[in-house]
Amino acid sequence: MPTPLLRNIAIIAHVDHGKTTLVDQMLVQGGAFRENESHAERAMDSNPQERERGITILAKPTSILWTGEGHPETRINIVDTPGHADFGGEVERILSMVDGCVLLVDASEGVMPQTKFVLSKALARGLRPMVVLNKVDRPSAEPAQALNDIFELFLALGASDDQADFPILYASGKEGWAVASMDEARGAANKNLQPLFELIVRHVPEPEPLKRRDEAFALLATILDSDPFLGRVLTGRIESGRVKVGDPVKALARDGREIERGRLTKLLAYRGLKRVPVDSAEAGDIVAIAGLVEPTVADTIGAMDLATPIPSTPIDPPTLAITVSINDSPLAGRAGDKVQSRVIRARLLQEAESNVAIRVRETENRDAFEVAGRGELQLGVLIETMRREGFEVSISRPKVLTRTENGQVFEPIEEVVIDVDDEYTGVVIEKMSLRKAELQDMRPSGGGKTRLLFHAPSRGLVGYHGEFLTDTRGSGVMNRLFHEWSNWRGDIPGRLRGALISNDKGQSTAYALWNLEERGQMFIADGEDVYEGMIIGENARGEDLDVNPLKGKKLTNVRASGKDETIRLTPPRRLTLEQAMAWIDEDELVEVTPAAIRLRKAYLDPNERKRAARASVG
Repeated sequence: MPTPLLRNIAIIAHVDHGKTTLVDQMLVQGGAFRENESHAERAMDSNPQERERGITILAKPTSILWTGEGHPETRINIVDTPGHADFGGEVERILSMVDGCVLLVDASEGVMPQTKFVLSKALARGLRPMVVLNKVDRPSAEPAQALNDIFELFLALGASDDQADFPILYASGKEGWAVASMDEARGAANKNLQPLFELIVRHVPEPEPLKRRDEAFALLATILDSDPFLGRVLTGRIESGRVKVGDPVKALARDGREIERGRLTKLLAYRGLKRVPVDSAEAGDIVAIAGLVEPTVADTIGAMDLATPIPSTPIDPPTLAITVSINDSPLAGRAGDKVQSRVIRARLLQEAESNVAIRVRETENRDAFEVAGRGELQLGVLIETMRREGFEVSISRPKVLTRTENGQVFEPIEEVVIDVDDEYTGVVIEKMSLRKAELQDMRPSGGGKTRLLFHAPSRGLVGYHGEFLTDTRGSGVMNRLFHEWSNWRGDIPGRLRGALISNDKGQSTAYALWNLEERGQMFIADGEDVYEGMIIGENARGEDLDVNPLKGKKLTNVRASGKDETIRLTPPRRLTLEQAMAWIDEDELVEVTPAAIRLRKAYLDPNERKRAARASVG
């Protein structure tokens, strides 16, 4: 039986442009499912948080065996990648496994910040992208304008002549079809993804490692995960040679240092949505291996006579950091079973090992760790994952990481693209200018909307998204991407309102909260456990205020002439983890447990808070 052709591709795009939906249809039409087999929508988003948030967080490989009319049987390895800028590290490392990519662009939204990011990484690796204009069946689609913007982006990023001469398909990932022209897209004929499969086979070169099949076995580890039965599982593309189960191998670090020697106990290949055990594999294929306990992402696994590691592409550095410490509140240990600092440390180091965009550093306080990443969402996903695993932690407000060169301080600047209704452009520009953002471009985007382009410091954007949604009545869309390091832009005003702080420990009462409602907005309901120093609401004024949420109504033996008025409380404002991280100030913490997210002061005792405030001023 002849060996099928091999093609390795990545699907890259801005968030919500339809990557995972398109991969769904590719799996269906590529024969990954039986005709009567049921499968979930967005099957590649297998992580619970991915399904809840509606975004892809982790890059995941899959595979189909396609046989088109007049085409030889072809194994197409597909890697679905995240579209959010916070998870750009997943895209950067995954591109080393593929030989081509499909750049997916929404025909309505056109080029967005993350489109620029993923394309720049693909071009830097020498890949020749194929462009697929998705959602062309929508009434708001403007494929001609989107295509023009894409071509300009290719030129702006310094694409070579070969790369700029990209093939184009017009598609509807949801409906499962792709065509070569808009005339065909408007036609009523039976359409499918055969043109896309044919283009992949024709345009994407066969894996370069196929020419090195007779050399020593070598694989660059790109994805790390664990299995309860197999232990550490490393996924990557075989760069040279052949390997079979039971072969002796060794692991080399990026600097050539030998890490470990062992035998491969399991070799897994991607077949549809499953990892299937195979006896052997050869250069060019994407596989997962088990049997080693030390190697991690960017290490090389190879034959015993391998002398030099495979070079790995450096990853862009993180720009935002939070401090993760033990939960030392009076309510600590009630909901979670993983509360010790050594357990938290081990979990954070495990995350940094598998996620190359995360950095963990120990602080002077042995119970606290600095965790740096690409953005609030990435850090929020990590803490939410830990919370679901039973951890209890306290986290600080995100702070921006800076650089110092020749005595000058540089901070990260982000490119911010905002699509907003025309009537809200004024308030958005005003709020962004307060955050030291500079307006670069302003143009109508159709349908009564305006597109604004800003260059803004990252620290000015921390906590702004919620305020932005309020200002635009939920109709605005904001996308961000790291742009450059630039000179420090001066002080940026922080939160304008103070906190309502509990001055006692116990259970909140409806009567007390009802009396406090005129002071500000509550974060808690009646009957909830509170403690001294816990933040229970947002003050309507600028200063912090200590209040008593436990006070009950005094009872007497005198009967009232009429019924007491019924106490009706305004529903509390429940903050999500990301909203809570953005809301708190420098002297405050977010207490995260499996059962609750609470806000508190770093110093619970009011006298300690006053001393700390005087010390910071002095």
